[in-house]
Amino acid sequence: MTILLLPGLHNSSDTHWQSLWEQQLAKQYDIHRVQQDSWDQPDRESWVTNLSQAVNRADGTVILVAHSLGCALVAWWVASGMPGVQDTRKVRAALLVAPPDVERVDFPAPSFAPMPQTAMSFKTKVIVSDDDSWCEMQTAQKWAQSWGAEFHHIGAKGHINGDSGLGDWKQGQHWLAELVVSAEN
Repeated sequence: MTILLLPGLHNSSDTHWQSLWEQQLAKQYDIHRVQQDSWDQPDRESWVTNLSQAVNRADGTVILVAHSLGCALVAWWVASGMPGVQDTRKVRAALLVAPPDVERVDFPAPSFAPMPQTAMSFKTKVIVSDDDSWCEMQTAQKWAQSWGAEFHHIGAKGHINGDSGLGDWKQGQHWLAELVVSAEN
């Protein structure tokens, strides 16, 4: 099984839980960050293509772990029919953390609007914070429902990023472990 990390805008900093997981969980999982051509000026089509290529390269089944714009990437990839993926059954689960409101006027990646609401064909958990400046909880909850995802909120943790003080985020690792178990069955 392969875990693909999908950071958001500007990539994940060294103190971001995704970066910490990439280092710490490498002994336990085959874990890789999907690299994008431009982290600062994201292009939806390019990001979707890079995700498809990463899924095709992965050995065995895949779990997607997305943060922020990475969540919108997964939604667009699914809504586009997972283009270029040889076996769409490879992706078994997704952990979508802090999906941003890509429909906001001030959102810096306009090619990702509107947020697709196509149901995910794999087990999905959406994790949000009560005080995320990039998305209201009710909006994320509506998307989670349309995606057929479990919805969890973790209290006031901002954008659930490196500034949120989560460190290697044990609760997130627990949710990931649950997805791994369900994906293996």
